[in-house]
Amino acid sequence: MTPFPRVPIVPADEDWMRTALELAQRAEEAGEVPVGAVLVRGDERIGQGWNRPIGSHDPTAHAEIVALREAGRRMANYRLVETTLYVTLEPCIMCVGAIMHARIKRLVFGAPDARCGAVASAVHLADADFLNHALQYTGGVLEESCSALLRRFFRQKR
Repeated sequence: MTPFPRVPIVPADEDWMRTALELAQRAEEAGEVPVGAVLVRGDERIGQGWNRPIGSHDPTAHAEIVALREAGRRMANYRLVETTLYVTLEPCIMCVGAIMHARIKRLVFGAPDARCGAVASAVHLADADFLNHALQYTGGVLEESCSALLRRFFRQKR
């Protein structure tokens, strides 16, 4: 497992990450980069998404953004406090910005993204002291399964 600063894994983390992996497979079936996300409050799923930028002609339609939008509509609020976001790939700068603005309490991701990861890999936005929200995060949950899905997808594209 990749060493990340982390909050402890809770028992449901792997279960929710498996759900995010199922959503990532939907993205793959649609020809999108296979990333899935699930937003949870307590033990209730309040939003979910998978990558859709190609099919929706929307550069912001990353799995995390799709899940946050669904949850915001469902909760009738753009502040999604006391929630945990599970995503199969470490979020990019755009997605970390949205996560912070939504006041997500905790982020759990699977595969690190050495090139574009904005939580703890390429950029460390989750630890930036200029932001007015503190995000707890855990990386590497089901990392091998999440990474294998991405490797297979890109190997087939080449």
